[in-house]
Amino acid sequence: MYIIGIIPARMASSRFPGKPMANINGIPMIGHVYLRSKLNKTLDEVYVATCDHQIKDYIELIGGKAIMTASTHERASDRTAEAMLKVEKNINKKIDIVVMIQGDEPMVYPEMINKAVAPMLKQEDILVANLMAAIKTKEEYEDINEIKVVVDKNSFALYFSREPIPSSKKSSNNIIKLKQVCIIPFRRDFLIKFNSLKQTPLEIIESIDMLRVLEYGNKVKMVFTEYDTYSVDTKKDLEKVEKKMKEDKLYKKYMKEIKAIKKT
Repeated sequence: MYIIGIIPARMASSRFPGKPMANINGIPMIGHVYLRSKLNKTLDEVYVATCDHQIKDYIELIGGKAIMTASTHERASDRTAEAMLKVEKNINKKIDIVVMIQGDEPMVYPEMINKAVAPMLKQEDILVANLMAAIKTKEEYEDINEIKVVVDKNSFALYFSREPIPSSKKSSNNIIKLKQVCIIPFRRDFLIKFNSLKQTPLEIIESIDMLRVLEYGNKVKMVFTEYDTYSVDTKKDLEKVEKKMKEDKLYKKYMKEIKAIKKT
């Protein structure tokens, strides 16, 4: 199977303008996501999909590959689909699975990508998968920027929300509260079909792509990861990641590569 990673990124974030190029310990955030994703061995190649030349130029500066896309996309999945089709045209080869890796997950680990893809390699009927992780604090549980998810007994998503779910008033302490981690593998044809569908009412209300999958009667396989990840939606999130990153062994590994590039 031919599997690629695509990292959609744009400067015009409504909550944090210029976010992809925000500095985290000497490297723009998009650089962290790209370099960490490249360490994964399941992916045949990794691309950044963007409508901004500033992002494209930086990725190419560090030896990466970037695909220019339209500036009109409302959803990351739209940008990912356009980039995927352009990659296919460039390499003259059909892609089997595309892993959408959000550009605001600067502490992604290569093993997380393997885990997200694994169910799709075992079961052909799984069209899309998502990682999920435990919510560990009340602040995270109540944060509207954190997408919460509830699942069935087979770890298929029942619902996604930016609101706290399940209810904290009635849930017992032994029920783990879960959040979506935006590493999302799609089968190639399903991604194209997904983007041809009209946005759905719940998707619009919650501003969560995966609800479109559920509202049209398809399933989203959720895969648990124990890695601590922190998406960056605000400058406060950025400060938290900066502190965590300094203790991270993976960061130290690719930081050496960046220093070597800067010298040349």
